[in-house]
Amino acid sequence: MIIKSLIVNNFRVFRGVHEIDLAPRTEKKIESAKPIILFGGLNGAGKTSILSAVRVALYGRIAFGRGLSTPEYQKELDALIHRGVGVSDNKSSIELVFNHSHNGIESEYKVTRAWERGKRDKLTLEQNSKELTQLNYDQCQSFLTELIPTGIADLFFFDGEKIAELAEDESGQVLQTAVRRLLGIDVVERLRSDLAIYLKRHHAAAMPANIQTQIAKLDKARLNAEHEAVELTNQASLSRAKIDLVAKEIDNAESELSSRGGAWASSREQEKAKQLTLDAERKQLEKTVRSEIEGDLPFSFAPKTLQKLLTQLNEEKATKQANSFNKELTAFMTELTWKLNAEMSDATTAIETIGKCLHDRESNQHNTEIKLDISDRELSQIEAQINVQSPVSFNRFDKARQRLAEVEEDIAALSVNIARAPEQEQLEIQLNNVKALTSKRTKAILEHKEKTEAAKRKYREAIELARKIQKLHDKHKVAFNAEASLSNAQNAHIMLADFSEKLTAVRVKQLEAEFIKSYQKLARKDDLKLSARINTTTFDVELIDDKKHAISRKALSAGEKQIYAISILEALGKTSGKKLPIIIDTPLGRLDSKHRDKLIEHYFPEASHQVIILSTDTEIDESYFNNTLFKNEISHAFEIQFDGATKSSSLKEGYFWEQKSKAALEVN
Repeated sequence: MIIKSLIVNNFRVFRGVHEIDLAPRTEKKIESAKPIILFGGLNGAGKTSILSAVRVALYGRIAFGRGLSTPEYQKELDALIHRGVGVSDNKSSIELVFNHSHNGIESEYKVTRAWERGKRDKLTLEQNSKELTQLNYDQCQSFLTELIPTGIADLFFFDGEKIAELAEDESGQVLQTAVRRLLGIDVVERLRSDLAIYLKRHHAAAMPANIQTQIAKLDKARLNAEHEAVELTNQASLSRAKIDLVAKEIDNAESELSSRGGAWASSREQEKAKQLTLDAERKQLEKTVRSEIEGDLPFSFAPKTLQKLLTQLNEEKATKQANSFNKELTAFMTELTWKLNAEMSDATTAIETIGKCLHDRESNQHNTEIKLDISDRELSQIEAQINVQSPVSFNRFDKARQRLAEVEEDIAALSVNIARAPEQEQLEIQLNNVKALTSKRTKAILEHKEKTEAAKRKYREAIELARKIQKLHDKHKVAFNAEASLSNAQNAHIMLADFSEKLTAVRVKQLEAEFIKSYQKLARKDDLKLSARINTTTFDVELIDDKKHAISRKALSAGEKQIYAISILEALGKTSGKKLPIIIDTPLGRLDSKHRDKLIEHYFPEASHQVIILSTDTEIDESYFNNTLFKNEISHAFEIQFDGATKSSSLKEGYFWEQKSKAALEVN
């Protein structure tokens, strides 16, 4: 299979019609086409939209998961219609063109799926440019599902981050389905089932009349049980719808209650409790403010004046110290003069010189007028209050003042809320309505549970009756039947059982070998000698290290789980021989640099004949894009650009750095 083109119209982030060429291109010098088609886009640009478009085009409702009801499917489709700026068109469509070999004949198919908001989607299918008008919607969908079964497509069109779930599937169900479908084992199982039905009919015809009557009675009971189970399932669905309807009524009733002040009423007591707490805090804050005002706080209100005061006091202190020194020095000069006259014959010159020096010193000395005359201890206390205690006091005061303002605002707001809240009696009708609806919803939930359980019981009863019928068939099988067709059918049924078992064993051995090759090629630990065992019944994969010890898959990192899952996918593809394209969204998100190197060089170039990669600029960055092993296998690339003004995306051929390089070349 090769996907040739994808055309989306008003689909998710893509506004209007966008035609995307997905066919691998062939260079003149190279005969074979390059497999990789690369899409680059930032998060939210629309990479996942391309994967979604392919899946929705092919599978419709099943693309969103099994068990989706018609209204739920319609809701999912409506969500895919583009909702950009200025867009009023409520229509969307997807057109997918691909080549595919069916029953050995290759044809070109074109799938077109279109829908309008609130209306069922329309599906048309063309084969070799001729519309298959003989197929209705359900037949077209069945044809596509058989062409590429969903169990297979899930393993080829996948999200790189979610594919690691395959490694976490301990039941083996995902792998079992994939192996049976990819390797053709399911065809054998279907043939066995058809032969079993054929044999059962013949056995029934050969049974005694009383056994046939007993089987007919059991079969009638089985059909009645199945019918009742279906009826109960429908009733459970109605109960589910009733629950949803009552839930909407409750929302409306609660909205009305809220509009009448119900929200305020429900929190009235809480608001009052908060108000009491805040009142107590306000009183404590007011006490703190008063205490600071009565203490050192006033010293912080006039810093300049107080600094002048300290300057005056320090100057007075200096003046007093100088005067005291001068007084002592004068007394010393009297004593010095007497000694000089007594000991020297002529001391007049020395005494005059000393006196002149003292006079000059006193003349140059700055004396401040003593106004306050306080002691040194009192000066130290004043300095401590002004420079140390008053800033600390101001900080405490300022925090208390700010918090007091906040508390008073909160108290005022609470007062408004409390005043706004109506009394309980005023809301009695609305409250009773909400209670009644809640009770109604509870009753509907119980009814839904009861109907669901009853339906399950009826289904179990139908299954048990089917088992009884089968036991009667098995018990009264005809030992020998001369009819050649019946004998052949019996032999073929036995042979197919044996063939299925042996085919499964052979295919699983091939799968194990291919898995080991792929895993060792992609694993980061090059020295790891790994083998694998796949259970042919459960299809659980067990990893075995070089010491023959089993490795728990739970112990693998997220990146290792992704490598494990990709190895499984590659092994399945090679074992089956089926040629299907691979679409990978977010291929390297969980991987470290070494794992990324392995995938870039050894997986993407060899994964399939067509590999569509949807990447951000941080996954396949410039270095990876220019990696020779990778780049040589790129057919062409697109950059998805999102326009914030229109809330829509467009595609330009060329990758992130290719666009810049082309622009630079054009400028030069």
